[in-house]
Amino acid sequence: MGMEDIVYYNELYDLYGKLLTDTQRKYFEDYYFHNLSFSEMAEQYEVSRNAVFKQIHIVIDKLDEFEKKLQLKKKKEKILKVLEDTPKSVQEKIEKIL
Repeated sequence: MGMEDIVYYNELYDLYGKLLTDTQRKYFEDYYFHNLSFSEMAEQYEVSRNAVFKQIHIVIDKLDEFEKKLQLKKKKEKILKVLEDTPKSVQEKIEKIL
């Protein structure tokens, strides 16, 4: 997974993370925010490395599905694109809301 993918899924997590279970959020945050390896996570949660791998992929699939259905990231990008042509003070106010 490249840096673009990491940034992409972090953005999706910011938008949809509350829709995940507590366990899914912990796994995602440990892997993407705390840079723990699958092995480290498996040891921490007392599960197999494969279970961690599967759970991370389930979370990624869910984030992709949420974006496919709700398109919040896509809409946010469109709004930010429109804002490029608006005064800076208005941009800042709207970006704080987003």
